[in-house]
Amino acid sequence: MQKMDGMNYAPEGKRKRVVQEGEFPIAAVCLDHGHIYGMCNGLTEAGASLKLVYDPYPSKVEAFCKAYPGVQVASSLDEVLEDPEIKLVAGAAVPSERCALGLTVLEYGKHYFTDKTPFTKMIQLKAARQKTKETGLIWAVYYSERLHVESAVYAGQLIDQGAIGQVVQVMGTGPHRINVESRPDWFFNKEQYGGILCDIGSHQIEQFLHFAKAEDARVVHSKVGNYKHPNYPELEDFGDATLIADNGATHYFRVDWLTPDGLGTWGDGRTFILGTEGYIELRKYIDIARDKSGDHLYLVNGQGEHHFSLNGEVGFPYFGDLILDCLNGTENAMRQSHTFKAAELCLIAQRDAICLNTEVASIKKD
Repeated sequence: MQKMDGMNYAPEGKRKRVVQEGEFPIAAVCLDHGHIYGMCNGLTEAGASLKLVYDPYPSKVEAFCKAYPGVQVASSLDEVLEDPEIKLVAGAAVPSERCALGLTVLEYGKHYFTDKTPFTKMIQLKAARQKTKETGLIWAVYYSERLHVESAVYAGQLIDQGAIGQVVQVMGTGPHRINVESRPDWFFNKEQYGGILCDIGSHQIEQFLHFAKAEDARVVHSKVGNYKHPNYPELEDFGDATLIADNGATHYFRVDWLTPDGLGTWGDGRTFILGTEGYIELRKYIDIARDKSGDHLYLVNGQGEHHFSLNGEVGFPYFGDLILDCLNGTENAMRQSHTFKAAELCLIAQRDAICLNTEVASIKKD
């Protein structure tokens, strides 16, 4: 597993089949982001059968086939969509193209699993909401910084058990290493990637709604800026936002592309969850200067201080639940309303964000 490059970070877990071989065939298409590997790992470990792969670039398909021997190469997207056996299509297209792909997938009667962020414009979200209502099919999103992180999974379980009482505040940090040389051109085009709050901020907002058990929230304040990369004027390498949920819980998060080279992984992602009876800290990918492994959870409550090292201990139940949801028409993995609300709030945060570079220029002028 690649730990230094977040774009190609693909967690692997224990196999825990929820279906028999061949019962849930899937396809992978549009391999523009390396998250497609994490998405397929999670699904196949839960029992999905990876039948087909398609991308117009042979080099991407060749690399994918090496990772998943036995997958068949489709000659076109239509071949995938017209295959009656395929139940779900997983895609990691360029962000601005993810909605159009999803609308087509659902039109063909298949469930859709997309990388985050699922949308770059509000009109896309509106179309997706309408299409899921029309078809009854699932539009799932790979919010990996919760769904594919064992410490985050366990934090949710502890909160459900009442370990810290009612959640009052969630603070999240999502720093990423940029690896400029390996990034595709679309990564630097705001029209295509959507902006930093829309993109990697989506992880933070989704986990806030989940941990706080909130149905809705309001974006109170948001900011974006480019501090280190003037050669890429459309790139935002810093962003933050503050939200208030419908149940009174508050949220602050910061995301950036400023991870220093000396860190032993692609980003020191952390989450702090304050409750009325205790608090939790997650050190998701590394415990700096002490432990190169990730998935550390610290819990303090009325029973004392606790440290849990969770790497390989919890698993990733989302993927098995998603498969069963697709087969049974349930919403145990993630409610569709929750999936879309997280996307909506990150679009709002991005739309309303103060541009720090513009503000600084204005201050200097005054």
